[in-house]
Amino acid sequence: MATIWVVLIAILALIAGVALGFFIARKYMMNYLKKNPPINEQMLRTLMMQMGQKPSQKKINQMMRAMNNNQPK
Repeated sequence: MATIWVVLIAILALIAGVALGFFIARKYMMNYLKKNPPINEQMLRTLMMQMGQKPSQKKINQMMRAMNNNQPK
């Protein structure tokens, strides 16, 4: 009977640890991406120039706004 309780507690602790680890990692990554966005205006301007487009400020702002709108809150 005691081994059943040990196994049950171990399984519950494992499930709780996985769930807690997932939420901590998710929160950490959300904060990291908020502080260090994957692309900024200068990177976008360079990318457009490499693709042969003339990057106007209007186009840059439009693309940045579209990318920011697609990010989950």
